[in-house]
Amino acid sequence: MAKIDKFEDLEVWQRARALATRVYRLTHGERFSRDFGLRDQIQRAAVSIVSNIAEGFGRRSNNQFIQFLEIASGSTSEVAAQLYVAVDLEYLTKEQFEEAFSETQRIGQMLTRLMQYLRSAPNRIPSQKI
Repeated sequence: MAKIDKFEDLEVWQRARALATRVYRLTHGERFSRDFGLRDQIQRAAVSIVSNIAEGFGRRSNNQFIQFLEIASGSTSEVAAQLYVAVDLEYLTKEQFEEAFSETQRIGQMLTRLMQYLRSAPNRIPSQKI
């Protein structure tokens, strides 16, 4: 894996950012925007993916990064589940659902592979005893 110096270089973060933007755009539809509970929850979950990847990257060890990637993975599943509810309520077209859902699946796979890599890689910053 190429050396990554900042979280913005991670493709999974870039895709998560694009998904968050997509979710915000989708939730501005007339009916969806009035369902405050679902709208706010899916938006928060989408932002959680981006935020946890970034925060984990900023931690001092692979183990801590993995913990945040696990949270991001859970939020990815949460967005996927909420997309089902949105399409069932006809807030989204089938095409909108399929495109966004497909991206959640891709991000989830990327997070899993990144966690597998980090588990097998040496710790980024050695822990120090104080």
